[in-house]
Amino acid sequence: MLWKQNEVKRMLVSLDKIDNVHVSGEQQIISPAKLREIYPAGRDITQMIIKSRNTVSRIIQQKDPRVLVITGPCSIHDMQAAKEYAYRLKELHDAYKENLFIVMRVYFEKPRTTVGWKGFINDPYLDDSFEVEQGLHNARELLLFLADLELPAATEALDPMTPQYLSDLISWVAVGARTTESQVHREMASGLSMPVGFKNGTDGNVNVAVNAMKSATSAHRFLGINSDGCISLINSTGNPNVHLILRGGRHPNYTRSCVNEAEQMLGAAGLSQSIVVDCSHGNSESNFKRQAIVAENVGLQIREGSPIVGVMLESHINEGKQPMSSNKDNLQYGVSITDACIGWEETRRVIFGLNENVSRIIEDRANIPAVAEMA
Repeated sequence: MLWKQNEVKRMLVSLDKIDNVHVSGEQQIISPAKLREIYPAGRDITQMIIKSRNTVSRIIQQKDPRVLVITGPCSIHDMQAAKEYAYRLKELHDAYKENLFIVMRVYFEKPRTTVGWKGFINDPYLDDSFEVEQGLHNARELLLFLADLELPAATEALDPMTPQYLSDLISWVAVGARTTESQVHREMASGLSMPVGFKNGTDGNVNVAVNAMKSATSAHRFLGINSDGCISLINSTGNPNVHLILRGGRHPNYTRSCVNEAEQMLGAAGLSQSIVVDCSHGNSESNFKRQAIVAENVGLQIREGSPIVGVMLESHINEGKQPMSSNKDNLQYGVSITDACIGWEETRRVIFGLNENVSRIIEDRANIPAVAEMA
C-alpha cells in the first residue's frame, strides 16, 4: 500500500506542474467599463469621433476628395511632448481642412522583432516596472485630451484586449506588417468600429494584406473580452472600411508601378482599390529623412489621379531618435525613443506640399460640372 500512496503523491506533484509552468504571477486589472467610467467620453466627444470616422470612411471610399494624413510620433512615451505635438498639429488640421484630413498618430503599443520596450501602455515609466493599468489610464487620458481638441487619433491595433479600453476614442486603426497575417488580428479588425488599414508584410508581400482585407470584411465568431473584462464569444459582422497600406519591404513600394500593381491585385480580389502609403519603414529605406521624398512623389501621383487616398508620416517635435533611458532627465524632449522621426519644421513643409498638390486636383474636379454645363 505504501508504494501506491507514494505514486499518488508523485501524480499530485506532477499535476501541479501542468498549468502555468512558466508563469511567475498573475494580477487582475481594471475592467474596460470601469476605466471608461473614470475617463468618460461625453456626448460632444462621441459626436466628434463619429464625425471623424465618417470622414475617414468617405475618404477611403473615394467619396470625399480630400487626402488622409496620419502623422505623429513613432510611439508615445512622454505625455507632455505628445500634448505639445497635438497643439501644433491641430493648427495644421484646421489650416488645411479643405484639402487634407489630418489625424494624429498615437501609437501606445509597439510590436518587437525580438524583445524591447513594448510601448506606453505596457511600460509607461520606461523602467521595466510594467505598470500596465497605469498605462491604460494614461492612454485614455491622452485620447480624451485630443478629442477635446477635436483632433482625431489613429493607432495600431496590437493587443486584442486593448480596443475595449480605448476604441471609442479612436478614428482610424492600422494592423501592422508583423500581424497582418494573424488570424486573431483579422478577426478583431472585422469587429472594430472604425476604418482599418492592413500593411503589407515586412518582406514587401502585398498578397498577405489583400487576404487580410478579405478576411476582415467577413463575419467571424471569436473569443474576446466584453466591457466588463469577461471572456466572451464575439460575433462580428465584418468591417466594410478596410484598405491597403503600402509600407515597403526589402524594397520601397510607393512608386507608380508598385501602386498600379497593388490596385490591380485589389480589383481582382473584389476589394476597395483605395491605398494609403506609409512614407516611413521600407519606403524610406529606414532613413527618416527620405520620408519627405516619398511624400512628394505620392503627392504628385495623387495629383495625377492615383488611387492613393492617404499618407502616413513618423514625425515628432525634434528629428531623429535616441536610446531609451529609465532616467527621464537623460531623455531629450520631443525626440523618439523608437523609430527615427522627421522634426516639426520638416513636417510642416511636407504637409504644405501635400496640400498644394491636393488643392489643385480638388479645384480641377470642382470645375468639371461647370465645364460640362458650358458644353
